[in-house]
Amino acid sequence: MASGTAHHATGWAAGVIAAAIVTRAGADSPWHLYAALAFVAGVAGGTAPDWLEVAWWSKKRRLWITHRTFTHWGVGWIALLWWSYRELGHLPIAAPAFGFACGGLIHLFADWPNPLGVPWIVHRHSLNLWRSGRCDLIVVAASWVAAWFFAIHGVPHGWSLEPLRRLA
Repeated sequence: MASGTAHHATGWAAGVIAAAIVTRAGADSPWHLYAALAFVAGVAGGTAPDWLEVAWWSKKRRLWITHRTFTHWGVGWIALLWWSYRELGHLPIAAPAFGFACGGLIHLFADWPNPLGVPWIVHRHSLNLWRSGRCDLIVVAASWVAAWFFAIHGVPHGWSLEPLRRLA
C-alpha cells in the first residue's frame, strides 16, 4: 500500500490523465466543464478504494468491509472505466465517472507492488517489489510521467480506444 500522501499525489495525476482523455475524445463541453469534472473525480478516485471502506454513517468510522477486498477489486474499476469511456459524449455523468475510474485504477496500481497485493480478478496478486509506504516516490513519479504523456500525446499512436465504445 502506498501512503495516503502518495495516493493523493497519484490521484491528481489520474485527474490530469482523465481530463486529457475526455478532451481528446471530443467529449468536453465548450467551457471545459466535463474535463474539469473528470479531473476532480480523478482526484477523488485516487483515494476512493480506501475511503469507500469506511462506515461514514457510524460515529466510530470503522471499516464496514475488509481492507483491500471489494473496493480494491480490479474488475469493478475496469468495468467502470470501460462503460464510462464508451458513454463519453452521450451521458453527462460519463466524464466524472471516467475520471473516478482513472483515479481508482491508479490507486490499485500504487498498491499492487506491495506484498498484500490487489484482487485484480479473483485472488489477490502482488508484484512483491517493496513493503507498504516504501518507494512512494517511484509510484508518484511514474503516475506523473503517465500524466505528462497523456496530456502531451494523448493516446499512443496505433492505440485506438474507439473499439471500447462499440463493445456492448
